[in-house]
Amino acid sequence: MVMSRESAETVGLQAVAWLASNDDLLPVFSGATGAGEAEFRVNLQDPEFQGAVLDFILMDDAWIAAFCDAQGLGYDAPMQARAALPGGAQVHWT
Repeated sequence: MVMSRESAETVGLQAVAWLASNDDLLPVFSGATGAGEAEFRVNLQDPEFQGAVLDFILMDDAWIAAFCDAQGLGYDAPMQARAALPGGAQVHWT
């Protein structure tokens, strides 16, 4: 199932808000990207920033499960949302 861009941005917004409130993961994300509190406020609605947050969450199954459980989403929702946001298209090398 292909997620609409609007639905993907909603999931992306949820991901940004979830990560911003996660005291354990936020410092990991900030350390890896350099994004601080100001960047979260400024880029909250930015689909590219949302995609970066989803990329981060998608790095670990436990993070995916925690995010999806907190938001009441299916475990495939972050990947579907990421694919619908800028830079999310899968590259086929063959």
